[in-house]
Amino acid sequence: MDREFDVDVERFAKNIYETEKGRIREAVLSADLDFLYQPISGSSDSAPTCLDVGAGLGQINRLFAEAGYQVTHTDIAAEMVSSAADFHNQLGLQGQYRYIHSSVQNLSQAIGDEKFDVVLCHAVLEWLADPFTALSLLIERVRPGGWLSLMFYNIDAKRMANMIYGNFDYVNAGLKVKKKVRFSPNNPLKPDDILARLGQYPVSLITHSGVRCFHDYMRKPDHDAEQLLALELQYRKQSPYRQLGRYQHLLLKKDTK
Repeated sequence: MDREFDVDVERFAKNIYETEKGRIREAVLSADLDFLYQPISGSSDSAPTCLDVGAGLGQINRLFAEAGYQVTHTDIAAEMVSSAADFHNQLGLQGQYRYIHSSVQNLSQAIGDEKFDVVLCHAVLEWLADPFTALSLLIERVRPGGWLSLMFYNIDAKRMANMIYGNFDYVNAGLKVKKKVRFSPNNPLKPDDILARLGQYPVSLITHSGVRCFHDYMRKPDHDAEQLLALELQYRKQSPYRQLGRYQHLLLKKDTK
């Protein structure tokens, strides 16, 4: 079953966005995508378009709205959509948005076969029962020559971290527990599997970054946060550190033919 966070909005924001790990995540995504959300001139009729699937509270897509994109913000959780609208209104960006309460599988009921210049899907696939079907649907939403920004939870990094922490029983159990942990993904993904599946589609991998390549392995709570952030950004695209990122970010460009 797919997971949503309707009753967890406040806790989700506190645990994801208002933490050092959330700041690293936002910084890496922002650095990878910054060339796409440079300020755009022209009328709203000719503005580029951005679709954010499973957009949560909309921290990343606001960068596109601020640059002049028309943003379609979607989420399976109605309370997330409402909270995101409040957040964007406070920023004075309400004119750049439309909001849709929908799963990725049901988007066609709301927007037909509409395609977008940029499609964002961050930390969604690992919560789905069938992530590969969703991946196909996302690629269909990208116009020729457009971009897909895909970030997903890396099962290899999760295994590595738990080995370092000495959680051997958990590793031997296949990283499964009987009691569901609220913010632990249903279906963490293997990067090699995602990359292999992408080879079936008319897309090219332009950027591959690790998100939190170092943070999640640190045992020392007292550290220089700014220095750590700088190192995360410096090494995010370099092997072998990239593969250690708790999340993997893939920026893909769709073929023009």
